[in-house]
Amino acid sequence: MAKVINLNADMGEGFGAYDIGDDAGLLKVIRSASIACGFHAGDPVTMQRLVTQAAAEGVSIGAHPGFNDLWGFGRRRIDVNPRELEYMIAYQIGALQGMACYADAKVTHLKPHGALNNMAAEDAELALAIGRAIKTVDRDIIYVALAGSEMEKAGHRLELPVAREGFCDRLYDDDGNLTSRKVPGAVLHDPETVKERVVNMVLNDEIISRSGKSLRIRLDTLCVHGDEPTGVIVARAAREGLEAAGVHVVPLPELALV
Repeated sequence: MAKVINLNADMGEGFGAYDIGDDAGLLKVIRSASIACGFHAGDPVTMQRLVTQAAAEGVSIGAHPGFNDLWGFGRRRIDVNPRELEYMIAYQIGALQGMACYADAKVTHLKPHGALNNMAAEDAELALAIGRAIKTVDRDIIYVALAGSEMEKAGHRLELPVAREGFCDRLYDDDGNLTSRKVPGAVLHDPETVKERVVNMVLNDEIISRSGKSLRIRLDTLCVHGDEPTGVIVARAAREGLEAAGVHVVPLPELALV
């Protein structure tokens, strides 16, 4: 039986007159779009444009909520009360749901952004707060969680559909968490390197950490960062490599998740 995987990208991360990344180009390659919801990036016009374009390309739509930190692009750690975080996540889901109505589409997954994603991967209370927001707003929304993280555990505990995520363009530490962007080379830009890594990730359920350690991790979805200048090139290399290896690349709602 052929393997199946999802390819997603973080998108809509400009603001007002400022665009970041080639969103239109990415939508030709990926199968699910995680769209910024106005806190770390994004705005109503950008969100409406992205959901409309995604729907036209047959790309499933997801919320990409982050900390309320435009200045730091949501990549600065913030000490947040879990209950307040829960409401902030619900608020951002609702914002994207409203814009999705303009494209007669639904929000079908959620993936936290930046520092929030990194913190919730390690902190059970933050991971549960995100999950409670999903469950309250729409329990059918897929919780996209770093594989092996507290978010994955929280999603299962709350009986939400969970997609275990890996990253095409990021290095990993030995504990399975992403290498800090402060470390040189933490973000990968070479398409051939990415192609080789993602095929190994999917076919062999293996991630090689930056020290060379083999991490046995099964994945449902792979992420490309849309804000990187090489986002489209990396995404295209990943998809070409996967399909050449016989892997089917599909939207998140088409995966059989538990």
